[in-house]
Amino acid sequence: MSASTNTRRGLTLADAGREFWRHPTPWLFVAALTGAVIARIAVGDWQLTDAVVPFAVAAAFPFLEWTIHVFILHWRPRRVGRITVDPLLARKHREHHIAPRDVDLVFIPLQSAIGAVASAVAIALLLFPRTGMGLTFLVVMLTFGLLYEWCHYLVHTDYKPKTAVYRVIWRDHRLHHFKNEHYWFGVTTPGTADRVLRTYPDPATVPASPTAKNLHAIDAESPAAVKR
Repeated sequence: MSASTNTRRGLTLADAGREFWRHPTPWLFVAALTGAVIARIAVGDWQLTDAVVPFAVAAAFPFLEWTIHVFILHWRPRRVGRITVDPLLARKHREHHIAPRDVDLVFIPLQSAIGAVASAVAIALLLFPRTGMGLTFLVVMLTFGLLYEWCHYLVHTDYKPKTAVYRVIWRDHRLHHFKNEHYWFGVTTPGTADRVLRTYPDPATVPASPTAKNLHAIDAESPAAVKR
């Protein structure tokens, strides 16, 4: 179907879904999630503590999302001796703010997504008292990761909100991109950690930021712009 036809009738979830599955990180999360589910079933050893894991992850995830967004994605390049500390995620996120409609910049960079999956596997296998419980954690975290990719991607498409929950997600993330990048750090969990950590103001009281599309107002490639 042509782009002009989509524009006339509005982007549907099916349209958005077809584009979503053309990118590698959703498939990475699906493959890892499938493997985690199979491993969890194979291990068995179901206990009451397994039921607690999804609730614990759901409670912690908004703060994890906020922390990553603030301290990693919005990292300002720093010079340590002769070395510039400027992680890939931060560089790509600055590009994402410059071009928020560039779909290739919406997704977690593949290298970073692989690292995140590997870290989740390591945590699941090494930091839990039971393998089964760790695998339950892994299944839940990978599910949250896939949902994060979908929600973040969808907000940056032309799909219009049709439910109250998605309308809040859509509004808050667009405020972050187009109003002021210093607030509204939640993506899939808007208003949760932001309210607790005081980054969820009334939009009417917040001035438009001149650096919302140019984080830190720097050229990351310029040595003179890097904070020492």
